[in-house]
Amino acid sequence: MKNSRHIGNIQIQLISLLVVFSMLKIPAQTSDTNFRTPVIETIKKIESIFNVTINYNEKLLLDKNLDYADWKIEPDNLEVSLANVLVPFNLTTFKEADGTYEVREFQHHRVSVPKSKDRLTFLSSLYSDKETWDSRKAELKSCMIAAFGIDKAPKKPNSKPILTKKRKYKGYSVENIGLEILPGVYTTGSIYKPYPLNKKSAIIITPNGHFGDGRYRKDEQLRCAMLAKMGAIVVSFDLFAWGESQLQFPSTTHRNSIASTIQLLTGMRLLDYVSTLKYADASRVGVTGGSGGGSHTMFLAALDDRITVSVPVVMVSANHAGGCPCESGRGIHVCGNGTNNAEVAAMAAPKPQLIISDGKDWTSNVPNLEFPFIKKTYSFYEKKELVENAHFAEEGHDYGLSKRLAMYPFMAKYLGLNLDNVKNEKGNIDESTCIIEPYEKLFVFGNKEENLPTNVLKDIDKLYELFGEENHKVYEVKK
Repeated sequence: MKNSRHIGNIQIQLISLLVVFSMLKIPAQTSDTNFRTPVIETIKKIESIFNVTINYNEKLLLDKNLDYADWKIEPDNLEVSLANVLVPFNLTTFKEADGTYEVREFQHHRVSVPKSKDRLTFLSSLYSDKETWDSRKAELKSCMIAAFGIDKAPKKPNSKPILTKKRKYKGYSVENIGLEILPGVYTTGSIYKPYPLNKKSAIIITPNGHFGDGRYRKDEQLRCAMLAKMGAIVVSFDLFAWGESQLQFPSTTHRNSIASTIQLLTGMRLLDYVSTLKYADASRVGVTGGSGGGSHTMFLAALDDRITVSVPVVMVSANHAGGCPCESGRGIHVCGNGTNNAEVAAMAAPKPQLIISDGKDWTSNVPNLEFPFIKKTYSFYEKKELVENAHFAEEGHDYGLSKRLAMYPFMAKYLGLNLDNVKNEKGNIDESTCIIEPYEKLFVFGNKEENLPTNVLKDIDKLYELFGEENHKVYEVKK
């Protein structure tokens, strides 16, 4: 009796569902509706055809319907089928290590690791010797300079740099600088020098990444002070619309593509200035930075021939080009019909380069993927020994102590610095003698707009105009 009642209830439920479906009036898949099908159904069909698992967030696919969906499935090609179905909605898939796929929003700066492997294999096929590689490098360099807009930049104004009072510490000094790199556009930073400064010194440019406190943070000050104690003139500067730069341009403008151009140009024009100093040795120039600063380390090493040694940190990756427009906003990674940061780093060859990576971000595959690729380009010059990789498998995305301890000896070796100057009695590199200054000591103009020069430029649209461009950035208004 109970079984018959249970069967009866199931029949009632089925009838109810049929009634609901009939009320929804789901159109038949015919030419009358362009064979329109919910994307979720098409994804499930692809899973069945290719016997794969495709993970997705239902909210990402909700209410998305695709015309001629079944016709866009290529039964002999999974990758093409997924692209056909997802590209119209600005979606893509990432292949996971276990062979499953995940649907994600398309990001122009990021691809899956398998796709990055395929890309490196393709890039490797483009050159097999020094001649073909030099040709490829020249093509990339020309395109990148144009994409950044460096070729259209106005000349640096003749104004004198604004320098603050010098602070003297054991083995080094610090002074802050405001340098007009474009008409009305001032970069702000600090210059660390050996003290006393009485002989020719190497130059090191240190672009900053998106670490919270920028050039004011402890590990940035330690790195600059240590390198100065070792015998280098070191320049640290603010990101665009970050730190003191916000006195000119609000933080929202940091995500304008022009930020990438200004940051690259800042490194170049600070190098112009420092190279004129009495004790600066412009034949020995290093560059190092982490994260976004690692991106600009690669850019400077690839595009500025004065750079002789580079140490990009936690940013050399074939599958990630940097999510901020200040790294990937100018389309340099579509140069040469498609490149990536591994190939950009390779452009430093055959100059000494230490690539620092870790196991907990997008540089986790460097020892087995990007580094062998880059080392091959050095082999074209018979200089494989000049490129190294320091990998920290248990560490994350930072420019921490262990990474700095790997960088110091490399810079000392190839820039002629004195590592003994920063060793303690036990012979270990010791940062404890460096002074961490409070924010206010590192300011050039302070935190008051009235301290800026009278000709300061604050209009982002006019900044674009300096390069003959228009600002097309759309800013979101928070409700």
